[in-house]
Amino acid sequence: MRGKLFVISGPSGSGKSTICKELEKEENIKISISATTRPMRKGEEEGVNYYFLSNEEFQKRIKKKAFYEFASVFNHYYGTLKEKVDEMLDGGYNVILEIDVQGAMQIKRQNDKAILIFIMPPSEEELIERLTNRKTESDEQLKLRIATAKEEILFKNKYDYIVVNDDINRAANEIKDIINNN
Repeated sequence: MRGKLFVISGPSGSGKSTICKELEKEENIKISISATTRPMRKGEEEGVNYYFLSNEEFQKRIKKKAFYEFASVFNHYYGTLKEKVDEMLDGGYNVILEIDVQGAMQIKRQNDKAILIFIMPPSEEELIERLTNRKTESDEQLKLRIATAKEEILFKNKYDYIVVNDDINRAANEIKDIINNN
């Protein structure tokens, strides 16, 4: 039996990646690996962290309509390869795409069977605190992340489900229930 396609989005600091790591422990769930044109970073592996493509190869695949969704972010392309996702779906796995709002809206337009889940922080204050405590961005980058997060939250009602991440285990279990009941 073919698996189902799920999309998980939410602003930076909402806990998407942590929740997806929890979900990936389930034997019937696979997390899709994105393709990118950005250079491989130290410690990353081809086919584990990303599929690393040249700009030329990415452009060829765009023309062949080989992506479920793609976007240009900070001068690099990122996208979800249909072939890789379809292999997992055909293998009976439920597949999760952890992508941004822009990509989620592309998926929604192409595939009315995809189930979209938006991860919400418990409050704006909590989100700002999470982003600030990461200490991974400059003050300017932090302001941009916060502004972007506020814009992304405006899309939450376009999703099938909204899950508030006030506790990682509770949020992950809520999403497991959504997956198992769809």
